[in-house]
Amino acid sequence: MFGFINCNKPTDWSSRDAVNIVQGHLRGKKVKVGHCGTLDPLADGVLVIGVGAAAKLVPYVHQCGKCYRGQFRLGEETETGDIEVSPTKFPEDPVPTRASIEAACPTFLGDIKQVPPAYSAIKINGRRAYKMARKGLDVEVPPRQVFIESLKVIQYEYPNLELEIVCGTGTYIRTLGMDLARNLGTHAVMTGLQRKRVGEFFIDQAVPIEQIREQPLEQLLQPAALGVSHLPQVIVDANQHLDLVHGKLLDEVEVLSPKSQYATIPVADQESEPQHVAAMDQAGRLVAILAKQGQRWKVKKCLVTEVWRGDES
Repeated sequence: MFGFINCNKPTDWSSRDAVNIVQGHLRGKKVKVGHCGTLDPLADGVLVIGVGAAAKLVPYVHQCGKCYRGQFRLGEETETGDIEVSPTKFPEDPVPTRASIEAACPTFLGDIKQVPPAYSAIKINGRRAYKMARKGLDVEVPPRQVFIESLKVIQYEYPNLELEIVCGTGTYIRTLGMDLARNLGTHAVMTGLQRKRVGEFFIDQAVPIEQIREQPLEQLLQPAALGVSHLPQVIVDANQHLDLVHGKLLDEVEVLSPKSQYATIPVADQESEPQHVAAMDQAGRLVAILAKQGQRWKVKKCLVTEVWRGDES
Protein backbone atom coordinates (compact mmCIF):
# COMPACT_ATOMS: atom_id res chain seq x y z
CA MET A 1 0.00 0.00 0.00
CA PHE A 2 1.87 3.04 -1.27
CA GLY A 3 0.25 5.88 -3.17
CA PHE A 4 -2.51 8.49 -3.28
CA ILE A 5 -6.25 8.30 -3.69
CA ASN A 6 -7.80 11.21 -5.56
CA CYS A 7 -11.09 11.38 -3.67
CA ASN A 8 -14.05 13.47 -4.79
CA LYS A 9 -15.30 14.57 -1.38
CA PRO A 10 -19.01 15.42 -1.37
CA THR A 11 -20.55 18.36 0.48
CA ASP A 12 -21.74 17.76 4.04
CA TRP A 13 -18.80 15.40 4.56
CA SER A 14 -15.74 16.34 6.58
CA SER A 15 -12.28 15.42 5.30
CA ARG A 16 -12.02 13.09 8.29
CA ASP A 17 -15.17 11.26 7.15
CA ALA A 18 -13.51 10.46 3.82
CA VAL A 19 -10.33 9.25 5.52
CA ASN A 20 -12.44 7.00 7.75
CA ILE A 21 -13.78 5.19 4.66
CA VAL A 22 -10.22 4.44 3.54
CA GLN A 23 -9.20 3.32 7.00
CA GLY A 24 -12.20 1.01 7.07
CA HIS A 25 -10.56 -1.00 4.28
CA LEU A 26 -7.37 -1.26 6.33
CA ARG A 27 -8.83 -2.35 9.65
CA GLY A 28 -6.29 -4.55 11.41
CA LYS A 29 -3.44 -3.49 9.13
CA LYS A 30 -0.62 -1.18 10.17
CA VAL A 31 -0.99 1.20 7.24
CA LYS A 32 -0.89 4.97 7.71
CA VAL A 33 -3.50 7.21 6.09
CA GLY A 34 -3.52 11.01 5.90
CA HIS A 35 -5.33 13.67 3.87
CA CYS A 36 -3.56 16.52 2.14
CA GLY A 37 -5.41 19.76 2.87
CA THR A 38 -8.73 19.98 4.70
CA LEU A 39 -11.96 20.70 2.82
CA ASP A 40 -14.79 22.15 4.89
CA PRO A 41 -18.15 20.29 4.84
CA LEU A 42 -19.54 23.14 2.70
CA ALA A 43 -16.94 22.37 0.00
CA ASP A 44 -16.65 19.45 -2.39
CA GLY A 45 -14.01 18.29 -4.83
CA VAL A 46 -10.47 16.97 -4.80
CA LEU A 47 -9.24 15.58 -1.49
CA VAL A 48 -5.89 13.82 -1.86
CA ILE A 49 -5.46 10.93 0.59
CA GLY A 50 -2.01 9.46 1.20
CA VAL A 51 -1.89 5.72 1.94
CA GLY A 52 1.08 3.89 3.43
CA ALA A 53 4.44 5.59 3.01
CA ALA A 54 2.74 8.23 0.83
CA ALA A 55 1.20 9.61 4.04
CA LYS A 56 4.70 10.91 4.81
CA LEU A 57 4.41 13.16 1.75
CA VAL A 58 1.44 15.20 3.01
CA PRO A 59 3.61 18.32 3.72
CA TYR A 60 4.91 18.24 0.13
CA VAL A 61 1.44 17.88 -1.40
CA HIS A 62 0.47 20.97 0.63
CA GLN A 63 3.04 22.89 -1.47
CA CYS A 64 1.26 22.06 -4.74
CA GLY A 65 -0.80 24.64 -6.55
CA LYS A 66 -4.57 24.37 -6.14
CA CYS A 67 -7.49 25.46 -8.30
CA TYR A 68 -10.89 26.36 -6.83
CA ARG A 69 -14.30 27.47 -8.07
CA GLY A 70 -15.99 29.65 -5.46
CA GLN A 71 -19.56 30.95 -5.53
CA PHE A 72 -20.42 34.17 -3.69
CA ARG A 73 -23.48 36.31 -3.06
CA LEU A 74 -22.77 40.03 -3.01
CA GLY A 75 -24.46 42.49 -0.69
CA GLU A 76 -24.53 40.00 2.20
CA GLU A 77 -22.15 38.92 4.93
CA THR A 78 -21.88 36.47 7.83
CA GLU A 79 -19.44 36.18 10.72
CA THR A 80 -18.29 32.80 9.38
CA GLY A 81 -17.82 34.05 5.82
CA ASP A 82 -20.12 31.33 4.47
CA ILE A 83 -23.78 30.31 4.77
CA GLU A 84 -23.34 28.29 7.96
CA VAL A 85 -25.40 31.04 9.62
CA SER A 86 -28.05 33.40 8.28
CA PRO A 87 -26.50 36.37 6.45
CA THR A 88 -26.89 40.05 7.16
CA LYS A 89 -28.05 41.90 4.05
CA PHE A 90 -26.77 45.30 2.93
CA PRO A 91 -29.39 46.61 0.46
CA GLU A 92 -27.65 50.00 0.22
CA ASP A 93 -24.44 48.49 -1.15
CA PRO A 94 -23.53 49.48 -4.72
CA VAL A 95 -24.00 46.93 -7.50
CA PRO A 96 -20.60 46.34 -9.16
CA THR A 97 -20.38 45.79 -12.88
CA ARG A 98 -18.58 42.78 -14.26
CA ALA A 99 -15.98 45.13 -15.72
CA SER A 100 -15.30 46.67 -12.31
CA ILE A 101 -14.93 43.22 -10.71
CA GLU A 102 -12.50 42.09 -13.41
CA ALA A 103 -10.54 45.32 -13.04
CA ALA A 104 -10.18 44.71 -9.29
CA CYS A 105 -8.97 41.10 -9.60
CA PRO A 106 -5.31 41.92 -10.45
CA THR A 107 -5.06 43.72 -7.09
CA PHE A 108 -5.06 40.31 -5.43
CA LEU A 109 -2.44 38.56 -7.56
CA GLY A 110 1.01 37.49 -6.35
CA ASP A 111 2.07 37.47 -2.70
CA ILE A 112 -0.68 39.10 -0.66
CA LYS A 113 -1.54 39.45 3.01
CA GLN A 114 -4.74 37.75 4.11
CA VAL A 115 -6.49 37.66 7.49
CA PRO A 116 -8.21 34.27 7.84
CA PRO A 117 -11.69 34.28 9.35
CA ALA A 118 -12.13 33.77 13.07
CA TYR A 119 -14.20 30.70 12.18
CA SER A 120 -11.22 28.77 10.80
CA ALA A 121 -9.14 25.81 11.91
CA ILE A 122 -6.06 27.94 12.56
CA LYS A 123 -4.54 27.40 15.98
CA ILE A 124 -4.02 30.42 18.24
CA ASN A 125 -2.09 29.68 21.41
CA GLY A 126 -2.74 26.02 20.84
CA ARG A 127 -6.52 26.37 20.42
CA ARG A 128 -8.60 26.20 17.23
CA ALA A 129 -9.88 29.64 16.31
CA TYR A 130 -13.39 28.43 15.40
CA LYS A 131 -13.81 26.72 18.78
CA MET A 132 -13.04 29.96 20.59
CA ALA A 133 -15.24 31.99 18.24
CA ARG A 134 -18.20 29.67 18.82
CA LYS A 135 -17.82 30.20 22.56
CA GLY A 136 -18.16 33.96 22.01
CA LEU A 137 -14.51 34.70 22.72
CA ASP A 138 -12.73 37.50 20.89
CA VAL A 139 -10.41 35.93 18.32
CA GLU A 140 -7.64 37.97 16.75
CA VAL A 141 -6.25 36.01 13.82
CA PRO A 142 -2.86 37.28 12.61
CA PRO A 143 -2.45 38.02 8.89
CA ARG A 144 -0.64 35.49 6.74
CA GLN A 145 1.06 35.71 3.36
CA VAL A 146 -0.50 33.66 0.59
CA PHE A 147 0.18 33.40 -3.14
CA ILE A 148 -2.51 33.94 -5.79
CA GLU A 149 -1.51 32.95 -9.32
CA SER A 150 -4.77 33.83 -11.05
CA LEU A 151 -8.21 35.16 -10.18
CA LYS A 152 -10.92 35.09 -12.86
CA VAL A 153 -14.61 35.88 -13.07
CA ILE A 154 -16.41 32.82 -14.47
CA GLN A 155 -20.03 33.93 -14.13
CA TYR A 156 -21.73 37.03 -12.79
CA GLU A 157 -25.38 37.94 -12.48
CA TYR A 158 -25.90 40.15 -9.47
CA PRO A 159 -25.88 39.20 -6.68
CA ASN A 160 -24.32 35.85 -7.67
CA LEU A 161 -20.64 35.75 -8.53
CA GLU A 162 -18.49 32.75 -9.47
CA LEU A 163 -14.71 32.98 -9.35
CA GLU A 164 -11.91 30.64 -10.36
CA ILE A 165 -8.79 30.87 -8.22
CA VAL A 166 -5.39 29.27 -8.73
CA CYS A 167 -3.39 29.68 -5.57
CA GLY A 168 -0.78 28.34 -3.18
CA THR A 169 -1.26 26.63 0.14
CA GLY A 170 -3.00 28.33 3.06
CA THR A 171 -5.33 30.50 0.98
CA TYR A 172 -8.83 31.09 2.38
CA ILE A 173 -11.16 31.40 -0.59
CA ARG A 174 -14.04 32.88 1.41
CA THR A 175 -11.70 35.58 2.72
CA LEU A 176 -10.48 36.30 -0.81
CA GLY A 177 -14.06 36.76 -2.03
CA MET A 178 -14.89 39.00 0.93
CA ASP A 179 -11.77 41.11 0.37
CA LEU A 180 -12.58 41.47 -3.32
CA ALA A 181 -16.11 42.61 -2.45
CA ARG A 182 -14.76 45.08 0.11
CA ASN A 183 -12.49 46.50 -2.60
CA LEU A 184 -15.66 47.13 -4.64
CA GLY A 185 -17.47 48.82 -1.74
CA THR A 186 -19.77 45.92 -0.96
CA HIS A 187 -19.96 42.69 1.06
CA ALA A 188 -19.90 39.00 0.12
CA VAL A 189 -20.71 35.61 1.56
CA MET A 190 -19.43 32.33 0.09
CA THR A 191 -22.29 30.04 -0.92
CA GLY A 192 -20.33 27.17 -2.47
CA LEU A 193 -16.79 25.94 -3.08
CA GLN A 194 -15.28 23.21 -5.22
CA ARG A 195 -11.61 22.26 -5.32
CA LYS A 196 -10.90 21.48 -8.96
CA ARG A 197 -7.26 20.50 -8.67
CA VAL A 198 -4.41 19.84 -6.27
CA GLY A 199 -1.14 19.67 -8.20
CA GLU A 200 -1.56 16.79 -10.68
CA PHE A 201 -4.83 15.54 -9.13
CA PHE A 202 -7.87 16.74 -11.11
CA ILE A 203 -11.59 16.72 -10.33
CA ASP A 204 -12.51 14.86 -13.54
CA GLN A 205 -10.30 11.96 -12.41
CA ALA A 206 -11.42 11.98 -8.78
CA VAL A 207 -13.07 8.87 -7.31
CA PRO A 208 -16.48 9.20 -5.60
CA ILE A 209 -16.93 8.02 -2.03
CA GLU A 210 -19.19 5.13 -3.13
CA GLN A 211 -16.42 3.73 -5.32
CA ILE A 212 -13.85 4.02 -2.52
CA ARG A 213 -16.26 2.22 -0.21
CA GLU A 214 -16.82 -0.68 -2.62
CA GLN A 215 -13.61 -1.09 -4.64
CA PRO A 216 -10.26 -2.57 -3.45
CA LEU A 217 -7.90 0.27 -2.53
CA GLU A 218 -5.09 -1.21 -4.59
CA GLN A 219 -7.09 -0.43 -7.73
CA LEU A 220 -7.54 3.21 -6.74
CA LEU A 221 -3.99 4.16 -5.76
CA GLN A 222 -2.18 6.71 -7.91
CA PRO A 223 1.66 6.76 -8.01
CA ALA A 224 3.25 8.59 -5.09
CA ALA A 225 5.40 10.55 -7.55
CA LEU A 226 2.29 12.53 -8.61
CA GLY A 227 2.21 14.16 -5.19
CA VAL A 228 5.72 15.61 -5.50
CA SER A 229 5.85 16.38 -9.23
CA HIS A 230 6.47 20.03 -8.32
CA LEU A 231 9.84 19.11 -6.78
CA PRO A 232 13.10 18.89 -8.75
CA GLN A 233 14.19 15.31 -9.38
CA VAL A 234 17.31 13.18 -9.31
CA ILE A 235 17.58 9.71 -10.86
CA VAL A 236 19.37 7.08 -8.78
CA ASP A 237 20.67 3.68 -9.84
CA ALA A 238 20.31 0.52 -7.75
CA ASN A 239 23.57 1.07 -5.85
CA GLN A 240 22.71 4.67 -5.01
CA HIS A 241 19.25 3.60 -3.92
CA LEU A 242 20.78 0.99 -1.61
CA ASP A 243 23.09 3.64 -0.14
CA LEU A 244 20.07 5.82 0.57
CA VAL A 245 18.27 2.94 2.28
CA HIS A 246 21.33 2.59 4.54
CA GLY A 247 21.33 6.31 5.32
CA LYS A 248 24.41 7.20 3.32
CA LEU A 249 24.86 10.59 1.67
CA LEU A 250 24.49 10.90 -2.07
CA ASP A 251 27.28 12.69 -3.88
CA GLU A 252 26.58 15.56 -6.25
CA VAL A 253 24.15 14.42 -8.97
CA GLU A 254 22.31 16.12 -11.80
CA VAL A 255 19.16 17.83 -10.54
CA LEU A 256 16.38 17.82 -13.11
CA SER A 257 13.65 20.45 -13.34
CA PRO A 258 10.20 19.66 -11.89
CA LYS A 259 7.97 17.72 -14.27
CA SER A 260 4.76 19.41 -13.23
CA GLN A 261 3.46 22.44 -15.08
CA TYR A 262 0.92 22.97 -12.33
CA ALA A 263 3.18 23.94 -9.45
CA THR A 264 2.18 27.25 -7.90
CA ILE A 265 5.32 28.58 -6.28
CA PRO A 266 6.33 32.26 -6.06
CA VAL A 267 9.00 33.22 -8.58
CA ALA A 268 11.47 34.16 -5.84
CA ASP A 269 11.30 30.60 -4.52
CA GLN A 270 11.69 29.09 -7.99
CA GLU A 271 14.96 30.97 -8.49
CA SER A 272 16.55 29.72 -5.27
CA GLU A 273 18.64 26.56 -5.14
CA PRO A 274 16.41 23.55 -4.36
CA GLN A 275 16.69 22.27 -0.81
CA HIS A 276 14.51 19.18 -1.30
CA VAL A 277 14.41 16.87 -4.33
CA ALA A 278 12.49 13.74 -5.28
CA ALA A 279 14.77 10.73 -5.82
CA MET A 280 13.41 8.43 -8.53
CA ASP A 281 14.71 4.96 -9.35
CA GLN A 282 15.30 3.82 -12.91
CA ALA A 283 11.85 2.24 -13.01
CA GLY A 284 10.34 5.70 -12.48
CA ARG A 285 9.24 5.08 -8.90
CA LEU A 286 9.58 7.66 -6.16
CA VAL A 287 11.95 6.13 -3.61
CA ALA A 288 12.94 8.99 -1.30
CA ILE A 289 12.87 12.70 -0.58
CA LEU A 290 16.37 14.12 -0.25
CA ALA A 291 17.57 17.26 1.52
CA LYS A 292 20.65 19.28 0.63
CA GLN A 293 23.64 18.92 2.96
CA GLY A 294 26.60 20.91 1.72
CA GLN A 295 27.31 19.63 -1.79
CA ARG A 296 25.65 16.29 -1.14
CA TRP A 297 22.16 14.97 -0.45
CA LYS A 298 20.87 13.13 2.61
CA VAL A 299 17.67 11.15 3.05
CA LYS A 300 14.82 13.25 4.42
CA LYS A 301 12.18 10.56 3.95
CA CYS A 302 12.92 7.03 2.73
CA LEU A 303 9.82 5.64 1.04
CA VAL A 304 10.89 2.45 -0.77
CA THR A 305 13.42 0.07 0.79
CA GLU A 306 13.10 -2.61 -1.90
CA VAL A 307 15.83 -1.88 -4.45
CA TRP A 308 14.84 -2.44 -8.08
CA ARG A 309 17.65 -3.89 -10.23
CA GLY A 310 15.92 -4.24 -13.56
CA ASP A 311 16.68 -7.53 -15.30
CA GLU A 312 19.53 -8.45 -12.99
CA SER A 313 19.30 -11.95 -11.51
